[in-house]
Amino acid sequence: MSKPKVIVTRRWPAPVEARLSELFDVTLNADDQPLGVAELQAALRSADALCPTVSDRISAEVLDIDGIRARVIGNYGVGFNHIDLKTAATRGLVVTNTPEVLTDCTADTAMTLLLMVARRAGEGERHVRHNEWTGWRPTHMMGTKVTGKTLGLIGFGRIARAMAHKAHFGFGMRIIFNDPYPPSAEIVNALGATACASVEDVLREADFVALHCPGGEATRHLMNAARLALMKPTAFLINTARGDVVDQPALVDALTSGRIAGAGLDVYDGEPKVPDALKSLDNVVLLPHLGSATLETRVAMGMRVIDNLEAFFAGKPPRDRVV
Repeated sequence: MSKPKVIVTRRWPAPVEARLSELFDVTLNADDQPLGVAELQAALRSADALCPTVSDRISAEVLDIDGIRARVIGNYGVGFNHIDLKTAATRGLVVTNTPEVLTDCTADTAMTLLLMVARRAGEGERHVRHNEWTGWRPTHMMGTKVTGKTLGLIGFGRIARAMAHKAHFGFGMRIIFNDPYPPSAEIVNALGATACASVEDVLREADFVALHCPGGEATRHLMNAARLALMKPTAFLINTARGDVVDQPALVDALTSGRIAGAGLDVYDGEPKVPDALKSLDNVVLLPHLGSATLETRVAMGMRVIDNLEAFFAGKPPRDRVV
């Protein structure tokens, strides 16, 4: 019996690619260059499964074609707003993702950004590298204390709760949040968290605001000029969710005018492009979408994709089915 044909759009960690090669008739992306629309369409026509990443836009244009052979899209990542789920469902495609395995590492990245921007670590590192440091002095590069401050979370899913655990138990931070689908009272209480009735309530009260909501039309530019204006002038914005959740020109304006104190960003609207205006600001820490970027996590994500594909091709329900 022939193996299912699988096409992978980018390089994945070596142990995952090796396992894919054992189980499937797999085409790997050796040069790691993104596939264009025509290449993605060709993949859907020639393979039983397509395995994209967040950098691949699986749009209606890509999906609405004749002669689709693929039956499943095994997404490498927990987020799936880059996939047109409605069109995928219409075309009879099953879509899976990789939840749970990247929770802690993404929360670690959010805490890294929080600590870096509060303590001006990015500025300090550049200061040393550029040979500008002349020695210790009492007023040099003073930042903001983290311990005991209030962390406001927009969204309270797995990653937000992992960040809350680290912040509350590691730094004594007070946790507030808003989520339209909050977890049980038991989970909330275990984290010492308090639910707020609205996003706006979180913004008014928090010293640090961390975004943990999904991307997509429902949350596009959720952090716009009006909402940024509600934050304290001493507060910081942290985003490890999706770039389109933040109105970037409005954020630049808030940062340059002193409306907020700073920001730590791992994701961008239209990435990999990052506005020069953001790159020019010292009160921003910028990371290149490193949320889940540890070897252990990236391997686990790939193996989770494989688990879903194996289940699908065995006629069983994939545990991480999205549609």
